[in-house]
Amino acid sequence: MALKILFVNPVVREEDVPRHVPYGMAILAEIARSKGHHVQVYDANAWRKSDDVLVQVYKADSWDVICIGGLTTTYRYIRKACQLVAEVSPDSKLIVGGGFFTSMPRDIMEWIPNIYIGIIGEAYITFPEVLSAIDNKNNQWNGFLGIAYRESDDSINLNKERPNIDDLDTIPYPAWDLFPLEEIYFHNSDSLFSEEASVSKRRIDINASYGCNLVCRYCWHLGTTGDMVTTGDSSSDRDVTFTYGRNIRYHSPDYIIKMVRYLKDKYDIDQVNFLDENLMTMDVYSKRTWLKEICEKWIEAGFQPESRSLGVPYDSVKNTGIFWSGTSHAALHRPDILELMYKAGCTHLVYGLESFDKKVLKQLGKGSTVKKNEESVGVCMESGIKPIPNIIIGFPEESFESVRNTINSLLKLGIHAKPHFATAYPGSEWYYKYKDSILEQYNGDLEAYILDLGDASKITATISHKFSAMDLLGLQHIVSVRDLRLLDLSEKHWHKSDDSILPTAQLNEKIENFIPTKKIATPLMSTLIKVDND
Repeated sequence: MALKILFVNPVVREEDVPRHVPYGMAILAEIARSKGHHVQVYDANAWRKSDDVLVQVYKADSWDVICIGGLTTTYRYIRKACQLVAEVSPDSKLIVGGGFFTSMPRDIMEWIPNIYIGIIGEAYITFPEVLSAIDNKNNQWNGFLGIAYRESDDSINLNKERPNIDDLDTIPYPAWDLFPLEEIYFHNSDSLFSEEASVSKRRIDINASYGCNLVCRYCWHLGTTGDMVTTGDSSSDRDVTFTYGRNIRYHSPDYIIKMVRYLKDKYDIDQVNFLDENLMTMDVYSKRTWLKEICEKWIEAGFQPESRSLGVPYDSVKNTGIFWSGTSHAALHRPDILELMYKAGCTHLVYGLESFDKKVLKQLGKGSTVKKNEESVGVCMESGIKPIPNIIIGFPEESFESVRNTINSLLKLGIHAKPHFATAYPGSEWYYKYKDSILEQYNGDLEAYILDLGDASKITATISHKFSAMDLLGLQHIVSVRDLRLLDLSEKHWHKSDDSILPTAQLNEKIENFIPTKKIATPLMSTLIKVDND
């Protein structure tokens, strides 16, 4: 038999237009379709319609399975969408997964009681196994890796983690045709990150690698790559656990070039955005071969834009090639690879500089220094690629001195940046270390915090030991306008307040679900059957 499956993509970043096809969900949709199931997608983030439309979608068919997943920042919509399943389509099996669930499965199962199966970690093997079991009327879940489920008495069980796929080339291409590319996503292709990106008409995202070997304290690693482990003696007390272990995996350059060829032939794309956590960590891990080979094969395949092959301004010729962009790292990039990337068509790279303060950077786990951060901007610009810096304020050790150091570097480099706020997302080291302070700021209601989370441009629970939310909102403005006078006045007014003001956040006395001393990574496997992407 074949199941009727509905995927619901939740609304995210409501302050911006929808720009990104949900990559993991699109792959799962293709996997389900390849198994013979009948698959439909309601892309709530793309359409931005009222809840009445979602209800209509639920009532449109007798769905055997409804699948919902996304980042933690989509939880508010996900909770509502799951509640409507219970009200409107109660006979449908509700399956959830993604970062919002993997980072805190037991909490989510308690908050959303109609979840039938929750998938933790990487779902590409687990999901089709779960569908097959449902199709065969199998409701014995104790032998399935990588899931959470309920017993008949409503107790929550969590099985051991599913090993990660080591050969990423076995994963099929996303089911882009099930999402409104022409109607929504291509219309929102342009961005202000570079001249070339500003005129893009048909941009699409690609995820070429999974994982990152850095240990940035803010990174919600459990919710981004499925790279996690579980601890506990049995399914009844097992839970996900944060460690410093990392799996570094990437598609072969041939796979990537083949995918881009498919996208060019089918959709005539003009720009690719690499979603990878950090292209430069992959470059280092591959001993400087992977990114170089991608660039060389990009040029060989004829994807190099004409302006780059001729060495002329982008708007002086008609470009029929494909520009692209991604992420970089101040201490890991090199002039030679940046120059080759520019030649191949790279337009801009996002740099998580975060801070220009020595003490902050030392504690951050980023693997960079003030000197490297400052030098990276010029090195990147010298190649022709536009660096896009990200800045954060509100670190646990943030001080007037650290803010001043950041502003001085911004002035020195001629950079304008509106800082994000340091945010302890579930699945990050900060979350486990500051959970008690988070609960205190939300009157003991953890779900209220999760519902409140959005992009780090919004302030939620503060983890700064010194500054309150009110202070940080003011400091954000001072940094964005780079006004040292205002900062000096603020510090003068502060005077000896440290002696009388209670800390706004403190480290937990006891840290749960966290193994800080061992690099325990998810096991790897290579059993997924090769999928033909022709």
